[in-house]
Amino acid sequence: MPVITVDSKDLETLSGIDRQEIIDNVSMIGAEVERVEEETIDIEFFPNRPDFYSVEGVSRAMKAFLGISPGLKKYTVNPPQVQITIKKEVKDLRPVLGCAVVRGLAFTSASIKSLMDLQEDLHWALGRNRKKVSIGVHDMADISAPFTYMTESPDYSFVPLDHTEEMTMTEILEKHAKGVKFAHLVKDMKTYPIIKDDNGNVLSFPPIINGTRTTVTESTKELFIDVTGTGKEVYTALNIVVAALAERGGIIEAVRIIDESADSEESETLLPDMEPVTYAIALEEIETHLGFKLSPEEVIQSLEKMGFDASVISKSPITFEVDAPAYRADILHKYDIIEDVAIGYGYANIPAKLPQTYTAGKSHPLSIARLASCEAMVSLGYSQVMPFTLTSEKIHFENMRRPITKDVTYVTHPISEDQTMLRTTLLPGLLEILALNRHRELPQKIFEVGEVAVSGRNKQKIAAVSIHHAANFTEMSEAADAFFREMETDYELKESEDPAFLSGRAADIYVGGQKVGVFGEFHPGVLNAFELGYAVIGFEADMSLIF
Repeated sequence: MPVITVDSKDLETLSGIDRQEIIDNVSMIGAEVERVEEETIDIEFFPNRPDFYSVEGVSRAMKAFLGISPGLKKYTVNPPQVQITIKKEVKDLRPVLGCAVVRGLAFTSASIKSLMDLQEDLHWALGRNRKKVSIGVHDMADISAPFTYMTESPDYSFVPLDHTEEMTMTEILEKHAKGVKFAHLVKDMKTYPIIKDDNGNVLSFPPIINGTRTTVTESTKELFIDVTGTGKEVYTALNIVVAALAERGGIIEAVRIIDESADSEESETLLPDMEPVTYAIALEEIETHLGFKLSPEEVIQSLEKMGFDASVISKSPITFEVDAPAYRADILHKYDIIEDVAIGYGYANIPAKLPQTYTAGKSHPLSIARLASCEAMVSLGYSQVMPFTLTSEKIHFENMRRPITKDVTYVTHPISEDQTMLRTTLLPGLLEILALNRHRELPQKIFEVGEVAVSGRNKQKIAAVSIHHAANFTEMSEAADAFFREMETDYELKESEDPAFLSGRAADIYVGGQKVGVFGEFHPGVLNAFELGYAVIGFEADMSLIF
């Protein structure tokens, strides 16, 4: 989870709350204090709350939670004075654009750092390392509206941020630190997206780097904010940045966005949209999901502590109208609001009660089988590991030379490209561990007994791998045979066609006429994909079918 470093003095000044009181209470809103230094506090927040990733976000949340400024923070968005046009040619490259102007700012070194840190944290949390969202903030002192979001050829040149000499866009991708780091995001483009002002000055080369002309300093009074990307996360990121600047006293102003590729009726948009999203939730539904009784007043008070506005709109049944802030990226369903009722009420205040039904506990048969399986593998000289359950199509299928199947459960809002789906097998995770331990001495023999998700259902599987210069089919055949013998399970073998293994050196395992697993020598293509320089053998079986 992300760890945010906040300036203690800045947080106290902005919130009006003593830093010790913040340290004592911040964990109640879904955080953990990692480290307290003389001038800073490191706080670990859940990744679903990117609106907390700044001093301003923490200040706003704590003021509501402690009753200093409860309820929905309302934002006035002034009429637009600035316009930006989206050219048709950029729509195929990076199509979504959100913009805002914030005036009346008084920056300090601390508030600039907070803004820059928020920008980079949002690039990671919402933007998948700038792929889905990239943010540019620009001092408006030296630029002139209207602006244009367009494309330029790779040999177009301008002075990028942190440089004093002009560089072509190709040179930026090859020589500038940010260009080298994010060049892969534009590598397939023949022309590159760019934002210019009315005089042709470059504001931004998204998602790579800003121009140096619009560098934010302590003398900056007015900001133009551009957020580009591929989906609706662009608008959420824009709202988070704008809301943070409003906490500093910034005056929000809309930007008129003209889309040349849209139909005439939809060609003009005014952003940011800071209007709350309204939900209707019944008291009975809240109590059903939380498991205890609440009065309407307690529900409203709990929601106000979490930054919502709530009111009773029906008394039969009792139903609430709840306004959720525009900067909340995690409110996808009314169940998310019900969770915030519990947080605002306080988990420590939820009444404890004994179960109504008495039962005698005992080990689940599958737990017994797991323990026996672990003991069997340890006795064979394998060490137990616990890889992540989240993975990606590249690791799970491409690296394993296996086709993508339809039984995959995908993550709706993944936080990285390496964690986009739940694993369906265990072997890729074990091979990743071998790859991470290439510098360790051989042989290495590891196994895992863990859960996978197949077609939305959990299954228990066991898998093992071994790497050394003489690893072969016979070795893994003997290990699989010993495992099934220890499990007192009869099995049959048939030649396997699994593309992850060498043809003729792999076998499918059948129990009771049903295929339950596979073992063999991994294909050189798999070894190359995981950058493994020695022979690797592996075994995997479905314990849900064996037992």
